[in-house]
Amino acid sequence: MTTTGPRIVDLSESRPNTRRGGDLRALLTPTAVGSTSGFMGLAIMQPGERIGEHYHPYSEEFVYVVQGLLEVDLDGVTHPMRPDQGLMIPLNVRHRFRNVGDHEARMVFHLGPLAPRPELGHVDTENTENTENAENTEDTAEPAGGAADSPPQRSGVVS
Repeated sequence: MTTTGPRIVDLSESRPNTRRGGDLRALLTPTAVGSTSGFMGLAIMQPGERIGEHYHPYSEEFVYVVQGLLEVDLDGVTHPMRPDQGLMIPLNVRHRFRNVGDHEARMVFHLGPLAPRPELGHVDTENTENTENAENTEDTAEPAGGAADSPPQRSGVVS
């Protein structure tokens, strides 16, 4: 992958990925901007929605809550998160997010370094309800930053 010059990407340019729950939008990815060290995006969750449990064998995940009230399970232990809080999730830590508030939640995510191949970057450990109706493209598949057909399932390049 060659590095390109700086590029501003609008949220409307990224396709929704609802396969793992919520609406995951990968904005700054190797395909979209030529990044070589990781990728960044936005998770949008409506009240009651969740992003299914998964882990990243090659990447740390950094999240920042912009709006809404979330709960995150880290290796089975639940923690509340609110706006203006960040979290670093180490390699191989299983995690899932839930919107426990009454309003839309938005969370920025960044993962790095990249896995050797996109399909190795993300391991799903549970199914989500959105599996059948989901859009999934190379730019929105997470090495990032939910669930698939049968645990564990490996899938390619948000959060």
